[in-house]
Amino acid sequence: MTTENEVSNLVSDLTKINTVEEGFSPFLILNQEEDTARWESLQSDLGAAIQRNPPEFVDLGLKQLAHAISTQVVHTRARKLFLLLEELIKLGIVPARKVFDILLANEKLSPHNEFYWNGTFRLIYKIISDVDYKGVREIMKVCLEKAHLLPNAYDPGLHLQVAALQKVMEKICDRKECLLPAYFVVNEIEKMYPENKNWPHWSLAPVLMNSIDSFRPLAQMLSVIGRPSLLPIIDHSLQVGQYAWKMEHGTMKFCLKGNLPYDKEYTAAQTNLIKYVLKQPYSRGTVLIMLDLQKQHKQRTQERSQILEQQMVEILIETMEEYEKNGASHHGVSNVDENGTPSQEELGVTHWMWHHLSSQTIYFVLFQFASFPHLVHSLHEKLMEKNLRKGRDHLMWVLLQFVSGSIQKNPLSEFLPVLKLFDFLYPEKEPFPVPDISHAICVHQMAATCIWMHLAKKAVGPQDQTTLQRAFPNCLRLHYEFLLQQSQSSTSLNVSSNDYRLALLCNAYSTTPDILTRPMNIVLETIQKSVVSSSPLALPLLDSLTVHSKMSLIHGIVTGIIKSATLKTNNPLPPALVETYSRLLVYVELELLGIKGFIGQLLPSVFKPQAWVILHTLLEMFSYRLHHVLPQYRVQLLSHLHGLSEVVQSNQTQLNLCIENAALRLIMGLGSAEFQQPHLTRLLSDPKSFVWKESEELNRAFILTLARTINITGIDTSSWCGEILRLILQATPHQWSPNTLTCFPPAIAEHFTQSKATRESKQQLKNAVDQEYSRWSGMNNESEIVNHFAMPGTPPLFLCIVWRMLLETEHVNPIAYTVLDKIGARALSSHIRYFCDFLVYEFANSGGGQHVNKFVEIVNDIVWKYNIVTIDKLILCLALRPLEGNEAQVCFYIIQLLLLKPQEFRSRVQEFVKEHSPDHWRQNGWHDKHQAFLRKYPEKFGPDSMADSMSGSGHLPVYFGNVCLRFLPVFDIVIHRYIEIPSVAKSLDSILDHLGGLYKFHDRPISYLYQSLHYYDKKLSDRLPLKRRIASFIFQALKDVRPKNWCFTEAFQQYLNSTPRSMQQQEEGQTWQPDLEHFVRLVGRLVETITNKSPCPFPQMDWRFNEFPNMGTHALYVTVVEILALPISPQIAGTALIDTVLKGYPLIEYGSIYDWINALGLILAALPESYWSPFYDRYDQMLDNPVLTHWPYKANPFQVFNWKEALHYHHDPQWVQFLAICHSVWHHATPGQIALLPSFVAEKLKPLIKKEEQILFLFHMIGPSLQRLHTENVGALVGLTLELYAILEQVDRYYGNTPLKHMDMICDLLYHIKYMFTGDQVKTSIEPMIKKMRPVLRARLRYITHLSMEEIRYSNPPSALTS
Repeated sequence: MTTENEVSNLVSDLTKINTVEEGFSPFLILNQEEDTARWESLQSDLGAAIQRNPPEFVDLGLKQLAHAISTQVVHTRARKLFLLLEELIKLGIVPARKVFDILLANEKLSPHNEFYWNGTFRLIYKIISDVDYKGVREIMKVCLEKAHLLPNAYDPGLHLQVAALQKVMEKICDRKECLLPAYFVVNEIEKMYPENKNWPHWSLAPVLMNSIDSFRPLAQMLSVIGRPSLLPIIDHSLQVGQYAWKMEHGTMKFCLKGNLPYDKEYTAAQTNLIKYVLKQPYSRGTVLIMLDLQKQHKQRTQERSQILEQQMVEILIETMEEYEKNGASHHGVSNVDENGTPSQEELGVTHWMWHHLSSQTIYFVLFQFASFPHLVHSLHEKLMEKNLRKGRDHLMWVLLQFVSGSIQKNPLSEFLPVLKLFDFLYPEKEPFPVPDISHAICVHQMAATCIWMHLAKKAVGPQDQTTLQRAFPNCLRLHYEFLLQQSQSSTSLNVSSNDYRLALLCNAYSTTPDILTRPMNIVLETIQKSVVSSSPLALPLLDSLTVHSKMSLIHGIVTGIIKSATLKTNNPLPPALVETYSRLLVYVELELLGIKGFIGQLLPSVFKPQAWVILHTLLEMFSYRLHHVLPQYRVQLLSHLHGLSEVVQSNQTQLNLCIENAALRLIMGLGSAEFQQPHLTRLLSDPKSFVWKESEELNRAFILTLARTINITGIDTSSWCGEILRLILQATPHQWSPNTLTCFPPAIAEHFTQSKATRESKQQLKNAVDQEYSRWSGMNNESEIVNHFAMPGTPPLFLCIVWRMLLETEHVNPIAYTVLDKIGARALSSHIRYFCDFLVYEFANSGGGQHVNKFVEIVNDIVWKYNIVTIDKLILCLALRPLEGNEAQVCFYIIQLLLLKPQEFRSRVQEFVKEHSPDHWRQNGWHDKHQAFLRKYPEKFGPDSMADSMSGSGHLPVYFGNVCLRFLPVFDIVIHRYIEIPSVAKSLDSILDHLGGLYKFHDRPISYLYQSLHYYDKKLSDRLPLKRRIASFIFQALKDVRPKNWCFTEAFQQYLNSTPRSMQQQEEGQTWQPDLEHFVRLVGRLVETITNKSPCPFPQMDWRFNEFPNMGTHALYVTVVEILALPISPQIAGTALIDTVLKGYPLIEYGSIYDWINALGLILAALPESYWSPFYDRYDQMLDNPVLTHWPYKANPFQVFNWKEALHYHHDPQWVQFLAICHSVWHHATPGQIALLPSFVAEKLKPLIKKEEQILFLFHMIGPSLQRLHTENVGALVGLTLELYAILEQVDRYYGNTPLKHMDMICDLLYHIKYMFTGDQVKTSIEPMIKKMRPVLRARLRYITHLSMEEIRYSNPPSALTS
């Protein structure tokens, strides 16, 4: 007999009633003993039947029993059956979880089945403590589902049923019962009833709400104060810790861990944040990261982001509204340069916003993140609602960019919604006059006509059956007739800055090849006439072309260059063509054909036929003309350059020098973005991109850049840094001086300390040179000489021999030129290094006086007379030699003499600085000026061209570079080396006085100043005059080419321009000391910039050619640089920054406090660690404050630490203000900075914490950073978690037997860490700590380490500690 039959028979026997008994039931008295025996027998039989059968049959039997109970109509019988089940559970015959599941799954479980409903929930209430927490969680979910069976209206007949379910839910939610982690309770409630909607029966609402409310403190501890108001800086070099800004895919909401009752502003779509980012130039990559969007291949359908689309519409509408208010400040401007470019001030903010929005629209619509028809439809609705028309021409210009470029590949129906815009925006009946074609604004004014012409052409095409079904708007008739007349006219078109007919024709007919050919050929012919054609297309003209027209132009240019390279004519490219091409590459909307095509297609196509003339020109163009190149392209080009250096013939001295200089510029420009994923993987997958076998100097530059990046950003290098250093040392074994090693981050310094390369002594070098020179003197056969000294295995001492030759004979033997030619440009690098070491030895032992003058003269002849070595390469090698002590002083003395004593280099620098401007994009005649400079100061590359002039056949044409510009990255390194060696720093003044003006041509002057002051913060902290000097010379170099107040505050400018009466006074601190008011102005300026307050504190700039990609990044950098260069200690500066909010709070405009806190977080995150010490000290002080050690307030800590409640109820604001600063700082912090959080807690804070209020303040501080730590540094999160448990044990021990008031909130945070981040990673480590805690606390934490009830009941109360 099966279990099911046994149970069925037993239940039938129990419920079977005798007919006589039923008839005389009112007169019969039940024999209790007999009835009890009967039930006991049934229970025994049922238990035995269950135990001797398989589990699957047990389940069937229990279901039968549940069914029997559910069909009972007699209360006593149902109650007895429930008691039977209860006994079976207590005896351990059946598990409680299985019984509950079967009872709850019965279809007859309904409020109207009173006996079964009440009995089931009463049984659960009694026995639920025997169920594990996972089972309780499932029971709770079923209970909430069953609650929906209760009617919404009050029904007295169901009172008992409601009470039964309510008691079960109360017991489950009761934290004292510890049936399951309370974290699971709120998680299920929030999942089933998001945003507190669709509640079950009203009687359960208080229970559920109490559970939710009990977790509001946890949500508060995990929330960044004012997070919806925090804004990032958009700059790929600062894109560290990007997860902090990542949002949920498709919702634009913050990625918040856990289903917790966060405030509504934290769970709402963050439209203000995404609009702010979208408005920033060069923000496309950041938008994709924030919204978790991925670019798909063209063959795949891209998921449309409706929220992104809506925000783009909102920005377009806001720009239209701004235009309605301020009008067009750039109509008919008169202040233009030689290019016809209006001044930045006259163009106005709105002009640049339209230009930026056109680029954003093209990108997001082209990659199908937004739908063009939907976008236009939304625009139409919003415009009609707000009745906006004034900026219609500019809006049409934005839409024309996409229409002209996409209409050929898409059906006409995709573009027909634009007709609705015509109906609304152009209601006029009378024709508009033809605009003045001498102003660039005419292309905007005729953009609507151009769109209609593209639509009309598409409608009559054979591939599209759709028609426009409407006549041409009469108001645009004259515009159309003008364009039609110009397309048919034989009148010549001019490529000039005051005639935009050519641009209008290109824009209107870019999809009509027959007509487009004429204006496009005119443009190409103009810039391709000949080598003497030096005037490029003016930037206003290029700006006036649609993206589609620019694509046609760039395609024509690239095709022409590739054709010229393939023909192997070796003819130089026309300067105007190259300059125009460089200007086209700055347009981000041309990325695919632009910079991506340049690196991926053009360079390989030119390299393959070995068109060295063209290759040299293109590399020059990249080095001196391109701005804001994305990290992936920089890494790719670096790899290309390495490949080129190995293939280019060794006697191509000039080309090799160009490759090395381009690589040096790229390496020096690497930042945090290149050393993060996915670029890091690309870098590590191709070691060639950073390991140079024959250039120790480039490898050293790479290590310096890596060290600087690690120090500034704190990126985690544990997994890859050692491998990079090993590969570099394998290629070029070398070492560093102690002065440099002390500045390196520990990971790099330790590597070089452990793997020291052997170096021969100076005396050994001297002996080797003497030996080789004797061999030179003793050889007479030219072939023998060349074979020996040019042989790869020969010691690289030939430059030392040339030195000795000049010293003794005052001329260079012609055979030496043959040897140098055989050695080649690449191999000559090692000879230069030995020559530098030899020079130091010779100078050190010269005895001074006339010997030094003679030595300098010889070296000068080697550089300028015999052209054996270039000055930039020689100085670079000297600056990077690992010398120390007296040798280092001699080396830098040589550098100073070579740069300043002879006139050759100094006069070139003075002339170039005086006659040239760095704003090449605003000039037409830059090339002519540059050629005149090169004719006056011709450059020769190698001894084989001694008699040749600059235009000689042995030279490659030079368009952009010269020795002054090539020297700039070398100058960067030289200054850093002077900073590292205090004993030579004073001589830096004279070098900066004579050569510092070069920095007006530096492509990243403020970034270089920031990196220098940040990286050498410890070296410069007590050398205020040197800090001032470094900041001053860069500012002075740029003051004549930048608008007023473009970077520093007026007070700081006065400090830089002032001349201390004596160095002693300056060192004693008798200089200007900035006060708190200065810091308030400084931070306030950044706040106004980020919030786009009008007028902007900084002058308008064309960010395409600027060092920084947008105003916010510029404002942050110049602010931080000013703070770093102030004549005060980092501790004073850090304190003043914090006080701008804590003490300057009354001065801050109402409603903008979050903006100030955001700016403060950005600034502190960009400063070195020494500026954080006041921040850490202030936290120590607040944690040890008597308020936290002896809580005086009636309000609990969660009210005092809550921003809104603290302000509303006038609690002491210092707590929430400082917490807000902490949250902002950690939110903006680099991964390296936030990784220090565990050690800060362990070393500084842990010893201070004894009270609950202190630990809660700590939780409020670190809570918002947990999620980011989990993403960026799991090891740091695990370490921090262990410290939190140790602190809790410390607090528990301090209180002894005194109850803990906030124990549940503390435990909630620990459960959150377990279930959201660490899992069981810390279980083993924390279990001993939990076992030492009081029983009630062990009970709360039992599910973290799965302690048994026996372990929990074991009482070992902690002893109280003395205060």
